[in-house]
Amino acid sequence: MNIEDIPFNRLIGLQREPAGGEFAVSLPADACYHNHLGIVHAAAQLAVAEAASGDWMLRNFGDHAEEFISVVRRMETKFKHPARGRIFGKAVVGAPVRAQLAADLASKRAWFFSLGVEVFDETGRTRSREAWSGL
Repeated sequence: MNIEDIPFNRLIGLQREPAGGEFAVSLPADACYHNHLGIVHAAAQLAVAEAASGDWMLRNFGDHAEEFISVVRRMETKFKHPARGRIFGKAVVGAPVRAQLAADLASKRAWFFSLGVEVFDETGRTRSREAWSGL
């Protein structure tokens, strides 16, 4: 599965960034993503963050995608600065979390996990930080 193939992500024009790059996904600069203040709407930033977490799971555990269903249970967001223009998302996952996810997946246990996600705008500054918890 490709994160761009999810119907909602197609609807909003989400783009998957090339593997090995700094970011996982992006939304283009377009006024259709703006709020009443002319900056990128919070919902657009959350969509990028959610897609970045899913893309991380697919890029790291996609060969086991038939063996698990990952859903968001909780999220906490801190909006740091207004976002303008194109926005990008990436998961920030430490080695211990990745190792635990791999072990839990290998044992086929139900598992609970947390991922950090950051959203940036075209200036390269962090615009929001999300903590995602999933099952």
